[in-house]
Amino acid sequence: MNLITAWLERYFLPIASKIGGQKHLVALRDAFIGTMPATMAGSVAVMLNAILRDLPPQFFDGYDGNTIPVIKQIITINGYVWNGTLAIAGLIFVFSWGYNIAKIYGVNELAGGIVSTAASIAGITFSFSGGISGLKLDPATVDAINAAGWTATSKSITAAGWGWLPLNNLDANFFFTAMIIGFVATMIYVKLMLKDITIKLPESVPPAVSTAFASIIPATVALYVIAIFYWIFSLIVPDMTFLQWLQKTIALPLLGLSQGFGAVVLVTLFVQLFWFFGIHGPNVLAPILEGVFGVAQLTNVNLFQHGGTAEVLAHGYKWVRGSFDAYAWYGGSGGTIVLILAILLFSKRKDYKAVGKLSVGPGIFNINEPIMFGLPIVLNPLMFFPFLIAPVVSVAIGYFATIWGWVNPVSVAIPWSTPPLLLSFMATGADWRAPIVTLVAMAVSFIIWVPFVIAANKVTAKTEDKAA
Repeated sequence: MNLITAWLERYFLPIASKIGGQKHLVALRDAFIGTMPATMAGSVAVMLNAILRDLPPQFFDGYDGNTIPVIKQIITINGYVWNGTLAIAGLIFVFSWGYNIAKIYGVNELAGGIVSTAASIAGITFSFSGGISGLKLDPATVDAINAAGWTATSKSITAAGWGWLPLNNLDANFFFTAMIIGFVATMIYVKLMLKDITIKLPESVPPAVSTAFASIIPATVALYVIAIFYWIFSLIVPDMTFLQWLQKTIALPLLGLSQGFGAVVLVTLFVQLFWFFGIHGPNVLAPILEGVFGVAQLTNVNLFQHGGTAEVLAHGYKWVRGSFDAYAWYGGSGGTIVLILAILLFSKRKDYKAVGKLSVGPGIFNINEPIMFGLPIVLNPLMFFPFLIAPVVSVAIGYFATIWGWVNPVSVAIPWSTPPLLLSFMATGADWRAPIVTLVAMAVSFIIWVPFVIAANKVTAKTEDKAA
């Protein structure tokens, strides 16, 4: 056990520390965190609409929330909240991304967010065109369509328009484009700012005006560089935008890989390894957890908003960011709430029991720092294997229960501080089977933890015998 710990300390810990302190990854993590006010508000709206509109028809024949006074108004209001949050989640993220990159370099954060947003949106198509033929239209219909601005004959309709931004270019689909284009554009802006290639105004000019003018040249250069890239890309790939190409060649394959059991287990293991050395695993792996699994979750949330669980099952993802919270990270990373229970029931050590009692309250709300650093689990060789194995087993139970259709996929974003069983129930659109799956995972995890808690009692006894 000590040999394994020593090996990890020598080879894994330095790498983990470097990753955890890499400023661009820190900025990316903070960018995702920065979107939480909007994504949580949108998730509340989706959750309320699920309760008021989507779930009752499954239990009450003829129920239609859109026809009930007060209920229909609440549903409409929730729709407005969704429009301004999850429907444009990618747009919100891209501003947060540029803002946080500029922040870590100590330049104008607001301008960084604006540059990132402007550069990313510049590549979205602003027009549409399409048509249908083989029709039989009467003259009145033809005249009405032509009067509306489209082109129609008795046999066909040709539709075209300009000046619109499709929502499916601004939601979770926008994340991958934003990560690349937003990063490049903001870094060009940052480097020019740091080289002081700016417009300098007299000291008598108000600071706000001076700061804005200083950003003009760096921002303009950054946006023109990105615009030239888009132009060259359109010559090479004339049939799709960069966003569409990126979605097809990178984003979808990554999301597909994320659905494999191996990928899910690997992420789980690395989160636990980071935490074992006192490094916040979910924060370090935020680019993967939020950038891949989080995108899948937003897709599910939006599908649920439009068509309920049936739409998620038909077109959504099985395993998403919230699935880890629902089935493996109850009480915090590592499923430590069951460790607390095992300590209270089986530990004979006064120090363990004291820490366990103090950790109950926070653990119920998935805050596990008291047990992580108070027991401690961090750098505790005795706790290494259960801390690593229990979450993997829990993930496996939740994963296969979802894949095999025993429980609905996570389709509602629920705050991570929601108590475990309630979290899985709400996150799956009120699927009563989800808490049962969580409870099974907790029971198995509890069985894994108990022998190590009992072993800790024996370690104490041996230490006292030697002292005597």
